[in-house]
Amino acid sequence: MTVRKALFPLICLGLMGYFTYHLFVGDHGLESRARLQTQIKTTEGELKGLQAVRERLDRDVALMRADKLDPDMLDERARTILNFSHPDDIVIMDKPSASAPRN
Repeated sequence: MTVRKALFPLICLGLMGYFTYHLFVGDHGLESRARLQTQIKTTEGELKGLQAVRERLDRDVALMRADKLDPDMLDERARTILNFSHPDDIVIMDKPSASAPRN
């Protein structure tokens, strides 16, 4: 008779232990939530950086539109892409950085 009386509380304790374990460690538990919060903060930082890059690119594209073409921007982009300079330009060479390989 005592085994029958103890069986129900033991089953309840077992179920409570099971759910408590999964509350902390399960796929949707508190540890997973903490990991997701960290990942959200990291991703939001990346998003802000990418938004800044996009704003800069949008500004550069706006300066290159045919209806309001900025000659200085066009000249700068052409010289950068073609690696040319005007004979009257003054070119200042930077010192190579310490991490740059020497030939």
